Amino acid sequence: MTPLAKGVELFNAHHFWHAHEAWEEIWLTSSGGEKTFLQGLIQLAAAYHHVQRGTFRGAIRLFDAAFAKLDPFPPGYAGVDRANVIEVARGHRTRISAGEKIDAREYAKLTLDGG
Repeated sequence: MTPLAKGVELFNAHHFWHAHEAWEEIWLTSSGGEKTFLQGLIQLAAAYHHVQRGTFRGAIRLFDAAFAKLDPFPPGYAGVDRANVIEVARGHRTRISAGEKIDAREYAKLTLDGG
């Protein structure tokens, strides 16, 4: 399994810190658009890690950073369909900024092309 796929699997299992680590493995040797895209995924995972911990200020900052990095890329970039996750994450960002807690059952999932 590739580090990208492993990160998606971990993200979908709500193991956000470990997803971050899997993607960072690729990010360290990437460049250009791939590096920016991976950084956005890493920041998205880190945002949800903060949501799990209840540190909403950090989550909001990381959601904003992730959206800024990921928005320029088409939804299926690098074979990762993240459209639903981004839509759900924007709603979560709004809700946590209002002080609401997010139930883990509400987290969206990333999908890979062919998976």
